Amino acid sequence: MKVVIFAGGLGTRIAEETDTRPKPMVEIGGKPILWHIMKIYSHYGFNDFIICLGYKGYVIKEYFVNYFLHNSDITIDIANNRMEVLGTHSEAFKVTLIETGSTTKTAGRLKQVQQYIGNEDFMLTYGDGVADINIADLLKFHKSHDKIATVTAVQLEARFGGMDISPDNAVASFREKAKDESKWINAGFFVLKPEVFKYLQGNMNEMMWEDEPLENLTKNNELVAFKHEGFWKCMDAMRDKLELEAMWQNNNAKWKKW
Repeated sequence: MKVVIFAGGLGTRIAEETDTRPKPMVEIGGKPILWHIMKIYSHYGFNDFIICLGYKGYVIKEYFVNYFLHNSDITIDIANNRMEVLGTHSEAFKVTLIETGSTTKTAGRLKQVQQYIGNEDFMLTYGDGVADINIADLLKFHKSHDKIATVTAVQLEARFGGMDISPDNAVASFREKAKDESKWINAGFFVLKPEVFKYLQGNMNEMMWEDEPLENLTKNNELVAFKHEGFWKCMDAMRDKLELEAMWQNNNAKWKKW
């Protein structure tokens, strides 16, 4: 089963890092967050990736073109212009890199890679979110419901704590940050049947995947949610990058299942 990853956005909310590279190439622990996402899938045996490129897509191309070299021990004989590979630490990834346009929106990017997916179920996610999600359980859930689309849903943690205050202004209770149990959000990590492309008819270049396609799937009762109650984090802003980096450096990277 192939894994499609959106990796073409501008990443404007983390501009400190994305002036020279696309957001999926922003590093956590010395590796692009894109690599971390791929490692999550690889842990469950899924190594066939289709990357939807856009903004500064050549940076991602150069990374994978030189991946073997960058992850190998080598001896370089400069005088004789020879290189000997002593050992490699490369992954089992097979990566298809597709230019889908610098300004194309997510529905258009997905439609453009249809020919590389074939007539089979596939997975789809965003190039900036990591989780300790069990991909095997996600697939089992998708198959059991027999719907066109499955989305992973998570509950966001509140950014601030809360207080209950009595009429006389006494604090009746104080709550530290907690998950908002009333609201589930789209966390990516989709599983899709090939029939999903029926919802991507016409010119989709100005259409977000999260708008009409998902809305119409919902109207037709073809979208189900896999509730993930574990760790999930999207690297949306610089503070998220710093939090993920701190987790990695402190050996507390909850998404690291490999």
